Amino acid sequence: MKRAVITGMGIVSPLGCTVDSFWQRLLSGTSGIGPITLFDASEYPSRIAGEIIEYDVDSLLSAKDLRRMDEFTQYAMSAAKLAVQHSGLAMKAESPERMGAIVSSGIGGLHTLQRNHTLLLEKGPSRCSPFMIPQMITNMASGMIAIEFNLQGPNCAMVSACATGAHSIGYAQRHIQSGEADVMLAGGAEAAVIELGVSGFANMKALSRRNDDPEAASRPFDKDRDGFVMADGAAIIVLEELSHAKARDATIYCEVAGFGQSCDAHHITAPLESGDGGSRAISLAVKDAGLNSDEIDYINAHGTSTPLNDKIETLAIKKSLGEENARRVMISSSKSMTGHMLGAAGGVETAVCALAITHGVVPPTINQETSDPNCDLDYVPNTAREAPVKVCLNNSFGFGGHNVCLVTKAID
Repeated sequence: MKRAVITGMGIVSPLGCTVDSFWQRLLSGTSGIGPITLFDASEYPSRIAGEIIEYDVDSLLSAKDLRRMDEFTQYAMSAAKLAVQHSGLAMKAESPERMGAIVSSGIGGLHTLQRNHTLLLEKGPSRCSPFMIPQMITNMASGMIAIEFNLQGPNCAMVSACATGAHSIGYAQRHIQSGEADVMLAGGAEAAVIELGVSGFANMKALSRRNDDPEAASRPFDKDRDGFVMADGAAIIVLEELSHAKARDATIYCEVAGFGQSCDAHHITAPLESGDGGSRAISLAVKDAGLNSDEIDYINAHGTSTPLNDKIETLAIKKSLGEENARRVMISSSKSMTGHMLGAAGGVETAVCALAITHGVVPPTINQETSDPNCDLDYVPNTAREAPVKVCLNNSFGFGGHNVCLVTKAID
C-alpha cells in the first residue's frame, strides 16, 4: 500500500497566517480570543470569538475572486495557496489527473446567506445575487481550489460538522494509498463568526459567556469551563505519495498513517456518554496505522471546552488506549488558544501534530487552573513541553455523532 505524507501546510487563523507565526504563538500559550469586532455583538449572550489576524487578503486573492467567493471559500483558497507555496510544489509540472482536493466547511456560506436574505426582505427577490447558490454551497471551496490549480483528480466535499477537516484529510489519505492520486490538498474552512452563526450557537447554550475575560474563556478540561468559543479560519494540508515527495526532494513533515471513523448514532448534538463512539474511532485509527496503543506519544484532543465533550473525550481516550497508556500520553487542546474553528479545526490540528513531530515540542492547554475529577489526564497545562514525539493522534468529533481520529507519525 502506498503511503501519504505531509509536505505543506497553509493556515489562516486567530494566531496568524503563516506556519511559523501560528506555531510560535501556540507554543507561547498566546490566546487568539477577544471581543467580537466583525459586528455589533452587544446584545448577544456570547460576545467573544477568535477572529483572524495578519490576513493579507489582497496579496492572496484578486478582486474578481472576492466577488465570486463567500468568506469561507476565501479563507480556504488563501490557505491552499499558502500550503502549495509552503510545499514547494511546482503545480504546473504535475499531471493534473494525479492531483485532487477534498476541502469543505462544517456550515458553509453563512455570510452569503445572511446578505442575500436581507436583500430579499428589503428589496425583493430580483436583488438576490446570481452567485448566491454557488457561493453558499460547501463543495465550492474544493471546486474553486481545483480550478485555481487545475486539479483534475479526486475532488469532493466531506461535511460532518466539526469533524469535517479531519474527515477530509482521512479520505485524501485513502486516495493516495489506493494509488488514485499523487497529490491531494485537504482540510477545511469556516466563516461562522457572523450574526446568524453566533446567535444560533449562543441560543443552544453551547458558547462560553466569559465575556469579561475572553483570553481565559476557552479552557478545555478545566473544571470551570462553560462552553466553546467560536473562531474563523482555514487550514489546508498538502498530502503526497511518499515516493513522489522523495523524488522531488520535498521536506516531509510526517506521515498520515491511520484514519478511524465512527458514529455515535445517539443525538443531534450531544456525544454518547459512554465514550464508546470516540473510543472506537481512536482504536480503528491506531489499528489502521499498524500501531499499538503504547506507541502513542501525543494526542491533540478535540477538547472544545464544553462540560460534556471534555469529560467524554477523556473517557474515550481511557477506553481506547487503556488506563495506563492514557495516563502516560501527553494531551493538549489547541482550541484553548485558537477557539473552535468548527469545520477547519481538523486541518489546523493536523498541522499542529505535524509540527509537534517535526520540532519535538508539545503545545500546552492554556487556562488550566482548577482540576476536574472527570478530566484527570496529562493535558500539558499552560506551558509547552519539549519531548520526543514520534506518533500523534488527532481527535475530531462533530454534531450528529461523527467521530474521526487521524494518526500522524514520523517517517521511519
